[in-house]
Amino acid sequence: MSDNSNVANGKKKKFKVPHVYVILLCIVAICTVLTYLIPAGEYSMMEAASGRTVVDPDSFQYMEKTPVNLFGFLKSVPKGMAETAEIIFFIFIVGGSFAVVEATGAIEAVLGKITKSMAGREKALIPIIMFAFSLGGGIFGMAEETLPFIPIMVTLAIGLGFDSLTGVGMVLAGAGAGFAGAFMNPFTVGVAQGIAELPLFSGMGYRLVVYAIMITLATSFVYWYAGKVKKNPKSSLMYEFDKTREDVLDLNNLTPLTGNHKLVLLTVAATIGLLVFGVVKYGWYIQEISALFLGMAIVVALVGKLGFNGFAEELIKGMANLAGGALVVGFARAILVVLTEGHILDTILYTTSGVVSQLPSAFAAVGMYVFQCFLNFIVPSGSGQAAVSIPILAPLSDLVGVTRQTAVLAYQFGDGISNIFTPTSGFFMAGLALAKVPWSKWAKWFLPLLLIEYVVAGILVFIAHMINFGPF
Repeated sequence: MSDNSNVANGKKKKFKVPHVYVILLCIVAICTVLTYLIPAGEYSMMEAASGRTVVDPDSFQYMEKTPVNLFGFLKSVPKGMAETAEIIFFIFIVGGSFAVVEATGAIEAVLGKITKSMAGREKALIPIIMFAFSLGGGIFGMAEETLPFIPIMVTLAIGLGFDSLTGVGMVLAGAGAGFAGAFMNPFTVGVAQGIAELPLFSGMGYRLVVYAIMITLATSFVYWYAGKVKKNPKSSLMYEFDKTREDVLDLNNLTPLTGNHKLVLLTVAATIGLLVFGVVKYGWYIQEISALFLGMAIVVALVGKLGFNGFAEELIKGMANLAGGALVVGFARAILVVLTEGHILDTILYTTSGVVSQLPSAFAAVGMYVFQCFLNFIVPSGSGQAAVSIPILAPLSDLVGVTRQTAVLAYQFGDGISNIFTPTSGFFMAGLALAKVPWSKWAKWFLPLLLIEYVVAGILVFIAHMINFGPF
């Protein structure tokens, strides 16, 4: 009756985007059904000359089906939670630690000062910030390391008259463009070239061109969007939610920057410095970074005069606010759990590589790229994806007349572009959780840039093939 009355009144029921948990569970369910339809199979692993464990491209064999049943479908989520526990608790600790920093008022005070000094020139910060993050992505594969910056950039962007999507975009789209167009990333380019037996970081000239194009695309998109929101705040996809945020700057009542605030900021700056040093020098990862920020929160609570109880209370508040976003990582991992337990991931890989091998060489290069784009939705790890696909793509490229360097570039694009779109990407979902931005809002915002980058990357792969991108 109510539906009819809505129609009679000329009101149409607006389509509501499903919650990200619903979307992910539907994908897991589809993958579960596929374990009954797709033949099971697997590759054997072997040790490469570099010492890395990789796929033996000639070892694929079909095996008896191991379909995932209903209980297996349900168990995939807690298994996914267990497999990604490091990332989930990383989100809790980093998010909680920054809640402690925010409680001191230091972030609000310094961002207020920056906002006042940039009056009339707010957009000038966007290309500077994005270029800095893109260098991190292009040189050392900056991904998880971006997360501590996200809450700060969101607060800064809103204070400058933009929105939370601009703040997240400056960090993730900047680092993501550098990662996709990387010229020295040891975790993607280095690993893939090593497996393909190419000289380390060879093809640098063309890679620098690729990097410049990718960061220009990303920066132009964020700059344009920020300008649109600045002119009309209601055009923001996050307009209503951003009005409810507590971590915003009241420009009419800015907190003065005190001596204690400066000590807090020095502690944060020292932490960031230690983060960069530890990652580059000692290969720090999730656990080390989590420990570093927990230590920062303790020091900040003391110099910011919150005390030990204040530290605990603010840490708990920060963690509680991020619970929904943090647990998304486990739901996303459930997809890979089902594909692996059903033994259909390798079958998908084998079948697709067979199709690509039938294409003419010019189209085979693009086919490899398309294949990698799809593979990244189920194997989001850059080095993990290289270990799985490059042992197959490298000899395949020899057979179809594509240089191995072009095959590596195809992998690099396929792996990098969707890292800040696919919900199976742990660090990306962690970033959205820290920014309190729903995946559905980000997806709607980022989709135009994603499609542009996909098309441009496809053209760049085709050009690489045409110029015989090498050395071989």
